[in-house]
Amino acid sequence: MREKIFAYIEKKYKATPEYPWGEDDGAVLRHGDNRKWFALVMNIGRVKLGLAGEDRVDVINLKIDDMVFKDALMQDRGIFPAYHMNKEHWITVLLDGTVEEAKVCGLIDLSFEATASKKKKTKT
Repeated sequence: MREKIFAYIEKKYKATPEYPWGEDDGAVLRHGDNRKWFALVMNIGRVKLGLAGEDRVDVINLKIDDMVFKDALMQDRGIFPAYHMNKEHWITVLLDGTVEEAKVCGLIDLSFEATASKKKKTKT
């Protein structure tokens, strides 16, 4: 699903993955104007999310500003408190098919809006 997510983001937001730590250590997706991250795609051990198994899984970290909505999301299978980021404002979503692609894309849209520059936020 990683490549589908990258294609969605490139088409909708004209953003391409950046690999600041090398291609094996995660892809950052940023706004073009303010350079803020709106997504971080990583491949991590399942155990880091409290899941059984020794294998690794692709995940995406996304910012969610609405705390009530974030708390509701945490009840969904495949959505966790953020791995390796501020757990108050970010979530981690499995990209293994547990969470439907359309839902992941909707959450990407929310994260993009949550991290947009103030100038862009006032236009919408």
